[in-house]
Formats: sequence, structure tokens, C-alpha cells
Amino acid sequence: MFNLESRISNLDPPMTHVTNLIGTLQPVGDEPRMPVVDPATGAEIGTVPVGDSSDVDRAVTLASEAFPVWSEASAHDRAAVLHALADAIDAHRDELAKIESQDQGKPFALARDLEIPRAAANLRFFADAVRQTRSEHYDLGGQGFSYTLRRARGVAGCISPWNLPLYLLTWKIAPALATGNTVIAKPSEVTPLSAHRFAELAASAGLPPGVLNLVHGRGDTVGARIVEHPAIPTITFTGGTATGEWIARTAGPMFKRLSLELGGKNAIVICEDADLERAMPTIVRACFQNQGEICTCGSRVLVHRDRIKAFMARFLESVNALKIGDPLDPETDLGPLVSAAHRDKVEAAIARAVAEGGTVACGGERPRGLPDRVKDGFFLKPTVLMGLDQSCATNQEEIFGPVVTVQGFDTHGEAVTRANATGYGLACSIWTRDLERAHKMAAKIDAGMIWINAWMLRDLRTPFGGMKRSGVGREGGDEALRFFTEPRSITVGW
Repeated sequence: MFNLESRISNLDPPMTHVTNLIGTLQPVGDEPRMPVVDPATGAEIGTVPVGDSSDVDRAVTLASEAFPVWSEASAHDRAAVLHALADAIDAHRDELAKIESQDQGKPFALARDLEIPRAAANLRFFADAVRQTRSEHYDLGGQGFSYTLRRARGVAGCISPWNLPLYLLTWKIAPALATGNTVIAKPSEVTPLSAHRFAELAASAGLPPGVLNLVHGRGDTVGARIVEHPAIPTITFTGGTATGEWIARTAGPMFKRLSLELGGKNAIVICEDADLERAMPTIVRACFQNQGEICTCGSRVLVHRDRIKAFMARFLESVNALKIGDPLDPETDLGPLVSAAHRDKVEAAIARAVAEGGTVACGGERPRGLPDRVKDGFFLKPTVLMGLDQSCATNQEEIFGPVVTVQGFDTHGEAVTRANATGYGLACSIWTRDLERAHKMAAKIDAGMIWINAWMLRDLRTPFGGMKRSGVGREGGDEALRFFTEPRSITVGW
């Protein structure tokens, strides 16, 4: 197991020069490259290709050639390969967790105990699900019968974000591969290291060349070419709403099938009867896990006015107790933000909140006294803001960092109205002992995912996604299997 002693003896990782997986892993050449930076130290720990449209075009050619054989393979055979990939992730869990921690800034323990195991679980879930697929059959009486065939759509473009690198990469490629599609995946150029290691593992897991291709590079070149390429009929994207809008405008006229999981401005609703003692650890986690860099994190806490004083006392005590520090330290709760530029953006959002009349109840600044190894990292204290109305920019625009606002409400109808009063509709959590009230509120809240007395309690069979500016379509379970397949209705007459 990874421990503090091994961390101290091996703090500086070797430089990783990421290469594309286009049929096979490509050698490092003289192509233009970008630095990969450890956000905890500010030091360069690798390089990644800048990439261009020709890389995508070569990958599409190979993926198209591999598609007929892969799509005609039995579900059992495809599932066996995905299980082998999952086994490889499990066998290298600690290594992948350390890579993920140093690449993105998340606490090592979070990567090791949750995110890397979830990456393996994604592969296993869809491997098992595709072996249980079924077809509709309709008896037309004396005239005949109809049935439905579902077949893979072709080459799928899978574009994943920087906040949960391997977790969300596998969440997209697993159902695509399981259903018989071949894949062109673009991991974030900000956090490419775990994807590169995954590509190395994939090459030894029995995946035929060309079935899975990973093309690294910037979104405005590699990502844009994936969206625009006429031979990629299916696009799944997780990222910012502005990029999602561009993808929709570009791919729509090409009649591509789209799944867009975009931003959120999620509410956490604390009713007057909430059990604050039991709920508080989960509420704090819902606000600040992975430094608040999760699309489902709550960024607006709505508290019944009868409980706001008691809530704030417990909440601020818990937030101030979070340990900020070296993400490789198993005692760390919050690591750095993903980049200097992103920290600047979050700090600007805090300054804007103050200008809008908000009060910083805690945080709002960079921590001091960090260990020497991480003194130049991109850290920011978890920040709680009060005194802002719902209409201000701070409560309307996604910040995607360790920043939450707290607002009061008087009635449950007002809480629902406030929860719905943004352009986003991704997630919400409701905390109450009155389950009848909770169900009624949940039915009225405009969000794709609603938790009652929980947060991020996930069953992979359930739909994942949002409404309004939070996206189009759903991922997970049958929704994903349908998304990556094309139905054919076949009717036989007697």
C-alpha cells in the first residue's frame, strides 16, 4: 500500500512524455509539445503533444478499418476485453492514483479509494450490461411480427475533462466499446498522464489495434476536428457550457448524435428539520470535494431561516477544520486547484462577489505555512460567502472551485424557486426528515439528478446528466447503451 514513508522517499516523479494511441502507441518525435504541470508544486512533470487535425484523421482511418471486426465480435468477447482492462486498472491502482494526484491536484486518498476503483467499475459495469441486452418483439397477430435490432453506430468521439481524468474517460469509452463502436478519445491536455498510462495498459489487455485511439492536444484543434469530422457520427462531451454550445452549433447541422454534460450551479437545500449533525460531513464534502472541481458539487447552500444560525456555526467549524496541503499526504482533505490560471479565475470570482456586496465568512485567500514541497502550488482556502441575492453573477455563473454561497429561505416553495432560479439544471440535494416533503420538492426542482439526504450516491444503472444549460442527453445504464447504438425496426409478414 502507498504510505507516507513511500511518498517522502519518492516525491519527484520521472518526466512523462505523453504520446498518442493511434492504432498503437506512437513514439515520441519532434512534434510540438506542451508542458504538463503538477499543480501542487508548479513544476513541470511531463509533456503532451500539441496535436493537430492530421492526428485525428489518421485515428479515424484506423478506427473505421477496425469497426467491422469489432462490431461483429460477440458481446461476450468484447466484455472479456473490458474486464481485462478493469483488471489492469485494479492491478495498478496505487500507481494510477499517484499519477492522478500529481497530474490534477486531487488528494491521493480520494483517487486511490474512490476515483480509480470507479474507473475499473465503469468498464466492468458496461461489460456486464452489454451481455444482458435484449430486443423488443411485437406480435402482429395473423399478419406477422416486428422486432428491434440495435447495432453500433460507428466511430465515437469521446471528449473528457480535466477534473476526474480517468474516471470520466472510462465512463465514456466503456459503453462505446461495449456496444461495438470504435473510439477516438481526447483527454484533457491539462491532465493527460493517467490516460497515457491507461493507453499503455490497454495495449496489453487484448484490445485490437484501432479500436481505441487516444489523441492528445488542445480543444480548439484536436477537439474541434473530432467534432467536425464527417466520419464520426457520435459525440459525447463533458466540459464547459460555452464549449458545449459550440459543439451543438457545429454538429447539429451534420445530424450527429450528441451527449453534452455541461456546467452546474447546484443547490443544497437544508430544511428546518434536517439532522445537521449527521448531514454535515456529507454537506461539506458536497461543497468542497476535489476542491469543488466536480460538476455535481453544491455551490449554493439554501438554509431555512429557523436553522441558519445553527447551520452556520457547524458549517464554518467543519470547513475551517479541512486540512489543505500536499495531496500525496494521506491526511490532506483539499489539494491545489488544477492550474494557476484556474486559481486566478476563482480568485477573480471571489473578488467580484465582494464587489456585489457579499461577505466572506471564511476562506477567500491563499493558505500560508504550507510544506516546502508545495509552497508554490496553486492552493486556495475553501470559501464561504454570505449576503448575496439570487440574481447576482456569483449565484448565477459557475465558478467550479472551492466557493459556496449561503442564502436563507422562509418557505419550501421559496426554496424550490431559488433552486430553480439559474440557467443550469444539473444536480440538487435536499436535507430533511420529512420524506413526503422531500419527494414533493424533488418533483418540482429542475435538475437531472436529485439526492435526498445524500450526495453523489450513485448507481450506474441510473441516468446521469442535466437540463437547461447543464446539457443534452443522459449517460449511464440503458441510456448509454441506447446512445451508442442505432435501432432498426424489422417487420416480418406471414
